[in-house]
Amino acid sequence: MDGRSKGFVKSFNRRDGYGFVVPVGSEEQVWFSAADIEGEARTLSEGQQITFVLALGEGRFEAKEIRL
Repeated sequence: MDGRSKGFVKSFNRRDGYGFVVPVGSEEQVWFSAADIEGEARTLSEGQQITFVLALGEGRFEAKEIRL
């Protein structure tokens, strides 16, 4: 499955373009940018299930290549 993880959107700030996702089996929130959402919409809703690639950003893990 090419290193992708599943998770749920915890929150998404549409105005500022960032949010947090909680990977399945974890309680830790992972930051993401709207720029990393693949596809046309570039918006997500709280509780929505997504897949993503976990990557180490500047001092924290980040969700990249986010897909619905």
